[in-house]
Amino acid sequence: MTAPSRAGGREPLSVALVGCGLSGCLFHAPFIAAVPGLDLRSVVTADPARSSQARHDHPGVRVLRDVGQLWAESEAHDVVVVAPTGHHAALARSALERDLAVVVDKPLARTAAEGRSIVELAAARGLALTVFHNRRWDSDHLTVRALVAAGTLGTVVRYESRMERWQPVLDRARWRERLSSEEGGGVLLDLGSHLVDQALTLFGPVAGVYGEIASRRGGSDDDCFLALAHRSGVRSHLSFGLVCARPGPRLRVIGERGSFVLEGVDGQEAALRGGALPDAAAFGLEPPERWGTVWTGGPGAPVTSERGRWIEFYSGLERSLRDGAPLPVDPRDAIAGLAVLDAARRSSSTGEVTVPSAG
Repeated sequence: MTAPSRAGGREPLSVALVGCGLSGCLFHAPFIAAVPGLDLRSVVTADPARSSQARHDHPGVRVLRDVGQLWAESEAHDVVVVAPTGHHAALARSALERDLAVVVDKPLARTAAEGRSIVELAAARGLALTVFHNRRWDSDHLTVRALVAAGTLGTVVRYESRMERWQPVLDRARWRERLSSEEGGGVLLDLGSHLVDQALTLFGPVAGVYGEIASRRGGSDDDCFLALAHRSGVRSHLSFGLVCARPGPRLRVIGERGSFVLEGVDGQEAALRGGALPDAAAFGLEPPERWGTVWTGGPGAPVTSERGRWIEFYSGLERSLRDGAPLPVDPRDAIAGLAVLDAARRSSSTGEVTVPSAG
């Protein structure tokens, strides 16, 4: 499972990407290609347009029609699973059974129990398994982490995090909007995975969850609110969905000495959509007009945003596979996040606060 790096004149680690939709082509392939020591060798997709795009963007890549071809022909060190969520567990299991390291796009699985079975298999076989929680390296999240670590806000009492969008018309052609949460669709598993993971990373385990999960457009869940009671004493209020024409602030963090407010969303996704490459000099930098503000009762003070660094996930993966460094995301963290989402579903159906299952 180890191989020499480019820097040392040795061969890079070969990576196979299973799925080349929006997430695979936009959020994974460019970062794999940008990390010295990783080589995007194979892409699995049956879509002709995506096949052509993969060959155009990554000359020399092998495009395969299905995972059967990959298992028969590939010499990959690592397989990145970016298929629809309902297929994550089966594909990850197949790769692990072939003694391959695995990256699974978030969420790891549909439920904590399903995710736990994959983590247990990886541990039993002594294989690397990690989850692409790339928004741990969002500019806004890194800025809040720095403020909390510095004690700028004092003791944090409430953390408000939003990913609210305006997509009022249901698009049944998109699997995430069409399929139920049990099948892997909906914003609870999509946007909720990000927001819950960020809250857990900042403020630790959760003792109680209250959830409101609804479908406003007649498809999968598209309007969610979660209230988390962290064991640390912090309360997290998470709001996310596709039916908000005027989104609230991306972040509002309330502490005993002051508050931090930031309006806009991290700019890395927009930069990628605009054709920027992740190793560009200015990639991940937020302009001053997008910085957040600390308020302590008087005029607000702008805070320079930390640089967004999604590339750190794949840089960390390369170090882990080659040198045994810690994985960029511990898969047990992903199970903890899924346990919170499971608890939110139970709470939404009963109207009561629920306790996440033990890891």
